[in-house]
Amino acid sequence: MLGASPQRQFYAGTNLDHAVTVEDLRAMAHRRLPGFVLEYLEAGGEDEATLARNIAALAEWRFLHRSLVDVSRRDVSTVLFGRKLTIPVIIAPTGLNELFWPHADLRLAEAAAEFGIPFTQSTMSNDAMSRVARVPGLRYWWQLYVFGPPNVRETLINRARDSGCEALVVTVDAQIYGNREWHKRTTAGPTSLSWSSQFDALLHPRWFARGILTHGMPRFENVVEFVPKHRRGFFDSAHWIRSQMDRALSWDTIARIRERWPRKLVIKGLLDVEDIARAAEIGADAVAISNHGGRQLDWAVAPLDLLPAARQAVGDRIAILVDGGFRRGTDVIKALALGADAVLVGRATLYGVAAAGKDGAKRALDILREEIMRDFGLLEVRSAAELGPRLLVRANPWLRHATGITAPA
Repeated sequence: MLGASPQRQFYAGTNLDHAVTVEDLRAMAHRRLPGFVLEYLEAGGEDEATLARNIAALAEWRFLHRSLVDVSRRDVSTVLFGRKLTIPVIIAPTGLNELFWPHADLRLAEAAAEFGIPFTQSTMSNDAMSRVARVPGLRYWWQLYVFGPPNVRETLINRARDSGCEALVVTVDAQIYGNREWHKRTTAGPTSLSWSSQFDALLHPRWFARGILTHGMPRFENVVEFVPKHRRGFFDSAHWIRSQMDRALSWDTIARIRERWPRKLVIKGLLDVEDIARAAEIGADAVAISNHGGRQLDWAVAPLDLLPAARQAVGDRIAILVDGGFRRGTDVIKALALGADAVLVGRATLYGVAAAGKDGAKRALDILREEIMRDFGLLEVRSAAELGPRLLVRANPWLRHATGITAPA
């Protein structure tokens, strides 16, 4: 008897025109990158239960589509902070991107600018803030890790302000580094690769020649000045910065940052409704509900699990962003229907940039836009404003009972 479907494989070649899903871009990236880079890109914390939960949470929601609605014209844009997004997506902050493609931060920023969405540059990025900020037409956001003495964060905040940064995104869930065991297995210690990882890197000549052989090892251009001179190698500096994270980070610290920062403030990494409500009370403009892509505390809930209660708690006082495994148009739509204003994507655009630089990142965004546009039509909604929980039902009966959601509103 024949199986349910023929054997299938994702496209893993080099022609972007043949990449029809984000998973195709992922397959392309996997073929190009050495193992230690893939482990950094893909690994979660410990048993990777949080990583898996992000995907499972999305799978638990099912659509109830409308019928007999004129969807000949559909608008997939939205408005955030008074400005239009061409799609309800923001490129999330991710670090060490030079491992994936030369000047990957710039390439991601260029793709975002051409597409009409914000790009969030990480403290642990490899391109200078001043270069990224000059990308024409970019809605530029800066992500802040709070580490070292106060003058470090004050310097970075001042530079972001002077660079015309629209929003400051303060990450609050990484003061202790997550236990990423699979990534550890590719290293000989905190500051060097294992011999097998080094040999494997040589077996990926396209990656090696375009990257390290041509440009050398990456540097953390925006924070290397704060690192002791004898610890400025790539892996050593990353390890030193992690050791200097401010483990006394508190709401008082956030209040001082709020006083210093004159523009939009986003608090990223909240995973508790009371904390989200408090963020609204202290004057944050938005929160990003996040479990750090499953890379920090294992067995944490998915951001999507918290989203309806978070929206109920804060109403329209602040914007709510969410991340965690968004790789399909239907994923983005589910988040918006449950109360998010926009979605942060990290790995989806990293797969693109790792596969083909700026063009790959742009292809990832094109795919998401195509899917959202098509899925709006299939749902028979004409804009994000028509999305809501009435279009969704939770498939798991126990979860419907536990969350109090028994039927579409």
